Amino acid sequence: MADTTELTKGSSYMDHFKGLLVAYFMPESCYDEFFLNFNFLDVPCLKIVLSKALGIGIILGSVMVKLPQILKLIRAKSAEGLSFKSVLLELLAITGTMVYSIANKFPFSAWGEALFLMLQTVTIGFLIQQYGGRISRGLLFLVVYFSLLVLLLSPIIPMSVVISMQASNMPAIIIGRLIQAATNFHNGHTGQLSAVSVFLLFAGSLARIFTSLQETGDSLMALTYVISSACNGIITLQVLYYWNSCPEYKTKNKME
Repeated sequence: MADTTELTKGSSYMDHFKGLLVAYFMPESCYDEFFLNFNFLDVPCLKIVLSKALGIGIILGSVMVKLPQILKLIRAKSAEGLSFKSVLLELLAITGTMVYSIANKFPFSAWGEALFLMLQTVTIGFLIQQYGGRISRGLLFLVVYFSLLVLLLSPIIPMSVVISMQASNMPAIIIGRLIQAATNFHNGHTGQLSAVSVFLLFAGSLARIFTSLQETGDSLMALTYVISSACNGIITLQVLYYWNSCPEYKTKNKME
């Protein structure tokens, strides 16, 4: 009787284990390939598992990716060195990707970080306005943005508009990052720009090139991440170049 109970428990644990893997990491055919046929070198399945794991890792990381930037702004009570126009263009790109992905019913693991990046980018935009002495503009910015987001996610918006938004991501990303790069160059330092956030954004956009191709097969999304990686790379190089160019920021925020 005890053996039967133990076998039942073991079977239940395996069922839960299988359900978890199939729900989040692999199709059932790959589960069978790995755990029934013991073929752990199946390339198509390895690509799927790697893509899913990367996607989930990027989403989990995105919860924290801009937190260092937000905390740095709050501690300094200053948004010096950050361009609000650049933030707006970045927000346009993030929103376009999120709306496009939802409209196409892509898996959450392929775009989930856009949701968390959107919330953090909106917060940064508000803080820039607040620390610039324009809190009323900051509140207006929040109201207008979330009203537009609700509208874009509603069924009354035609798919052609959503596709156009996604297509506009590339120029928005390029212009937004060039504005921030020009601001850094003009100031001769990166001000309150968080090195941690910049590095994480660069790494995340690189990883997303692979996951977007693997999980969505959408060349437009993949190209967006290629452009994003190149532009984030420029800001990353500037952070490294100007690392010691602003001693007061370096000393005060050396752990940022």
